[in-house]
Amino acid sequence: MSEQPLPEAALELDCRGMLCPAPIIELARRIGEVEVGGLVAVVADDVAARYDVPAWCRMKEQVYVGEDVAFDGVPRYLVRRVG
Repeated sequence: MSEQPLPEAALELDCRGMLCPAPIIELARRIGEVEVGGLVAVVADDVAARYDVPAWCRMKEQVYVGEDVAFDGVPRYLVRRVG
């Protein structure tokens, strides 16, 4: 069974080296740069981001699309802007 690649992001945030809550603050600050329906990718090596990004999406009524990896193997979390 092969996994389908996740869609391309309109904006990729490089949050490598940032600790919680900095990646979420960056996501909240920048998501408005993407059109409604567009994707934002948050590349973060802080393990808390795996839980923080989906939780932020629930709180802010955005859509958590899923996780893949950046070119260097760092986790990449995808968020669809819905409003």
